[in-house]
Amino acid sequence: MMKATSISHAFGHLSDPRVNRTQRHSLIDILTISICAILCGCENFNDIEEYGKTKEDWFRQFLALPNGIPSHDTFNDVLNRLNPHEFSHAFTAWVKSLAHLSEDIIALDGKTMRSTLDKARGFRLSIW
Repeated sequence: MMKATSISHAFGHLSDPRVNRTQRHSLIDILTISICAILCGCENFNDIEEYGKTKEDWFRQFLALPNGIPSHDTFNDVLNRLNPHEFSHAFTAWVKSLAHLSEDIIALDGKTMRSTLDKARGFRLSIW
């Protein structure tokens, strides 16, 4: 059985796009909350912040969060400034590590949602 790679291990090497003096939250805290929130259906930065606040006690079990949950502006700034190639490589490696689990099973269910008003499509991924 291959062990799944933790989020902190998979994404810990990413370059932080912020200058040191503006770092109130660790990059791994921001990424962990963001990944969990998006996998649970959050669709924008306000949703990610709200999800983080709702689950703050749970996140504090394994994240430092010295300044609490980052604001939606922080999520927006950091996620939009990440190197997309670095992030894509880390995300792909992390997902591949999950795919090799033999004893633990993660069920995924994806849906495409259509809007009749503006013909926009949305996507939702549920994980159990």
